Amino acid sequence: MKKFVKTIKNIWAIEDLRAKIGLTLLFAAFYRLGSFVVLPGINPERLTALREQTNEGLMSLLNMFSGGAFSNASIFALGIMPYISASIVIQLLAVVVPYFQKMQREGESGRRKINQYTRYLTIFILLFQGPFYLMNLQHQAAGALNPNVSWTMFMLTSTIILAAGSMFILWLGERITDKGIGNGVSIIIMLGIIARLPQAFGQELVSRFTGLSGGGLLMFLVELIILFAVILAAILLVQGTRKVSVQYAQRMVRGQQVGGARQYIPLKLFAANVMPIIFAQAIMFIPSTLIGFIAEGSSVLTRVAMVMSDYTSWQYNVVFAFLIIAFTFLYTAITMNPQQMAEDIKRNNGFIPGVRPGKATADYLDEIMTRITVPGSVFLAFIACMPAFAGLLDVKPEFAHFFGGTSLLILVGVVLDTLQQIESHLLMRHYDGLLSSGRIHGRGGVAAY
Repeated sequence: MKKFVKTIKNIWAIEDLRAKIGLTLLFAAFYRLGSFVVLPGINPERLTALREQTNEGLMSLLNMFSGGAFSNASIFALGIMPYISASIVIQLLAVVVPYFQKMQREGESGRRKINQYTRYLTIFILLFQGPFYLMNLQHQAAGALNPNVSWTMFMLTSTIILAAGSMFILWLGERITDKGIGNGVSIIIMLGIIARLPQAFGQELVSRFTGLSGGGLLMFLVELIILFAVILAAILLVQGTRKVSVQYAQRMVRGQQVGGARQYIPLKLFAANVMPIIFAQAIMFIPSTLIGFIAEGSSVLTRVAMVMSDYTSWQYNVVFAFLIIAFTFLYTAITMNPQQMAEDIKRNNGFIPGVRPGKATADYLDEIMTRITVPGSVFLAFIACMPAFAGLLDVKPEFAHFFGGTSLLILVGVVLDTLQQIESHLLMRHYDGLLSSGRIHGRGGVAAY
């Protein structure tokens, strides 16, 4: 406790850091306030069906990332996810399209161009996604729209408002990055996720003590112990990524020598981050939705649709885990191209001792990345399936989402990155860091010696 109080005093003593944290909290407050501003012409008291739709499936994930703005029919309903989708598309284009590859090599000017293209693509996605959201809103909450408002005019104005709201969120994220503590977009996503935690926690507590789920205080304590253990495992693995990979790589890659100086080769246990889980969740949602439309009159298809939409069934989780492992290898192969790494090493007059330059180096790095990716992909699949195990304990779906999956990994990663940013400011001004045992390791690259 003394260590914590001393750290708070040290943070308050640094004017620059104090201002950055204050601005971050201010921008975060703007974001959370906007999540409750309903679209013009919508009666928020008649959105019950929309809120029920966002209790499970992909809709619940979108609602979680938007901090509840999706189910509130807010001006921020589309959230930051269109920008994330655009970033992923541009990142993939940078791998396969020579024009984008060239921009990546142009340094700061190329990065600005790529950011500009990402924004253009974000606007395009918003103008495409906005009308679909409004049509779903009309279907789920037909009585919520003011009858005196023209549907065509509502569709036009609301699409513009939704697009402007998402771009404003992006602007807030950029301001947090430039003026605040950093990692603006990640903090925006984290705020959306963590905003749902108090409500989910309260609902689970009430259900345990009112007999809806049963078990009372004992089962609730068991849930908290399991949740704490999962969070601790995620923290240890994210922080331990650097040490695990370095220790493993010391036996595999003995160093890249460039001009007599030892350089670093970026090896990551979780090179794909949470993207495989996001891709797999999207894929799992598509067949269950399509089957749901054509399942009428077919008992077999109806049963398949029920199983594929039940995140607690073993069939769902087997397919889900397989997709996550497959996407982890695919995304790692795209983002961590051994051939490109080998070419960069050769272009910088570097080499790995005992390995010939060129194809031999690429094959060598590919073998290392494969061996490192195996435990990473299995861990991602395990974390992603944890909500299913929580569901077997009759944990409510809203609270079960925090037992694993994308939400847990994002929360752990962003919190560690933010703490690392604060610690760097403290150490730079000769104050003690946040941990007495050493520096916090974020999700950065891993050095291989």
